[in-house]
Amino acid sequence: MEMNQTNQTEDDLFSCYSSSVIGYRYFAVLWGCVVTITGTVGNLMTILAFSLDPHLRTRFNVLIVNLAVADLLYCTILQPISVDSYLHLQWRSGQLWCQIFGLLLFLSNSVSIITLCLLAISRYLLVAKRAVFDRVFSNRGLILLLISAWGLGLASFGPLWSTYVFVPQVCTCSFHRTKGRPYTTILLFFYFFFGLGCVGVFYMLIYRKVRIASKALLRYRLSRHSSRKRPAPSAQGTDDSGVESGVGKTCSSELSSQVEPDQSTDDKEKEVLPSKKLATHLKSRDAKSVTQSAAPASQSSTSGDDGEFKRVTRMCFTVFLCFVCCYVPFLLLNIADKQNRAPQMLHMFCANLTWLNSCINPVLYALMNRQFRQAYSELLSRSAFPLTYLCSRHQTSKP
Repeated sequence: MEMNQTNQTEDDLFSCYSSSVIGYRYFAVLWGCVVTITGTVGNLMTILAFSLDPHLRTRFNVLIVNLAVADLLYCTILQPISVDSYLHLQWRSGQLWCQIFGLLLFLSNSVSIITLCLLAISRYLLVAKRAVFDRVFSNRGLILLLISAWGLGLASFGPLWSTYVFVPQVCTCSFHRTKGRPYTTILLFFYFFFGLGCVGVFYMLIYRKVRIASKALLRYRLSRHSSRKRPAPSAQGTDDSGVESGVGKTCSSELSSQVEPDQSTDDKEKEVLPSKKLATHLKSRDAKSVTQSAAPASQSSTSGDDGEFKRVTRMCFTVFLCFVCCYVPFLLLNIADKQNRAPQMLHMFCANLTWLNSCINPVLYALMNRQFRQAYSELLSRSAFPLTYLCSRHQTSKP
């Protein structure tokens, strides 16, 4: 009799049953299954595309792959367990796995936030301080950054091991709301407010830099168009980007002297950089004949690579916005509802909204990045080849 009472107490400890969420749990289970399948397939395709397509093996895309690994950790290991707990409205994996689940959950989230910060910093350095980018995001630097990201996440949330418990409001394991304070409050502020806030600031700086450079380039083109004189091209040389130019670099070549690193096929990754001596170039001689006599890659860099840089930056900013939109409702609800007076279904819905973040990034890559879209298409074609081959053999074998 005493044993049954103890077992009943343990069942109650890991139960999130409530009459108000009996119907909602089926939506959560369906939603979780979609996230598991989409996230696992999509993030695996991102990693395979990076491994198989030499055009995608760039320093910048290493960060994209790291983000995919963090999301894959959640989709393949943690999400199926969450689906099971929602289906039965009970945590059935025991206390030890509850602690492991909580640690891996926050490790995945922290690595994602750190990687988003690194993405924003790398984009800013490419348009503002290319030399610093080459030093910080070198091959060795990238390895150190990735190891540091996972090490920092583990060191941050590892000390909370004893505070990871089952939280009935969201039917999953997390750290105890009050037991880990004030350390947990500091961690959440550092990652979700300070970290994501820094990402937003860097994207604002990128937007400001690109906008100033675009306006300056437009003024230069207008002044060149109004000029009637067409002097002969001056002596040409080759800058450090491999693009031929005159002794005095023109405004357009300076603004687009480097190729987008995400689309580069070699290790010399290049970006569109604003000129520090833009005012001097606005008064320089017309360079139309120089740009016309340059290589085709130089001619396309003015508009094509500038647009490519903006598209890739826009894609990274969209990934950041999706992360914020997925987590802000959950964070605000937990801040506002300290006494747990809000309906349990509302807590569950906001928690389920965070699941979307782990599976949406590959969809954004496919929609907003041409090379990832082509790589995904190639992977799907290869995976479907055995099936199409068998179908064709079956058709030919028919009399």
